[in-house]
Order: sequence, then structure tokens, then C-alpha cells
Amino acid sequence: MDSKEMSRIIVDAMEEKKAEDIRILDIAGISSLGDYFIISSGNNPNQVQAIIDEIDMRLGKAGVTPRQVEGYANANWILMDYGDVIVHVFDKENRLFYDLERIWKDGKVVDPKEI
Repeated sequence: MDSKEMSRIIVDAMEEKKAEDIRILDIAGISSLGDYFIISSGNNPNQVQAIIDEIDMRLGKAGVTPRQVEGYANANWILMDYGDVIVHVFDKENRLFYDLERIWKDGKVVDPKEI
């Protein structure tokens, strides 16, 4: 599965669980980490975990498993590494604090509808 198709599934899962402020950053031209960062927020730890669970379930059905998942127990910032696609789901406070969009400002912002 290519990174665009994987990103579509991730965004659909995020939208299903009412993730807020979904952002896709194309980092392919500026980093060897992968092609996309997909960032979103949840309102509380349960929602953050539900977003991650939905992504994991949908990609799992497609035969894709994450290389690594970090932060699930605390659920204030959960990272899922799918190789070419890195998923970040934050609570609102930690998203503002870490501000990945600023750190990775050289990445191209991609409209979720275009992916």
C-alpha cells in the first residue's frame, strides 16, 4: 500500500472518531523519516485512544501494522510509525506545547480532501 492510500485511510479513521484540526504535512522533500506527518487532536485521553484504535483497526484490516506505537498509556501524545507515514494524535494542550507544525514548517501542507 502506498503512502497516499495509507494516508486516506488514516484521515477517514480520524474523521470517523471526530478528531480535530487534522493536518497533513508532506515531508518527503525535506526528511528521510517518511512521506507524510498526519497530525490531529482529541479532546480527552479516551478520544485520543479511540482515534488511534480506529486507525489501527482500519489499517490492520488492510494488512498494515505500525512499526511502533508510543504514548498510548498516557494518551496525551500518541505516535504511530507506519514507515512512510507518521501519525501524531495529541490532546490539545500538548499539541500547542510541541507545535509540530511550526517545527516542520518547511513541509508542504496538504489538504486532507486532496489526499
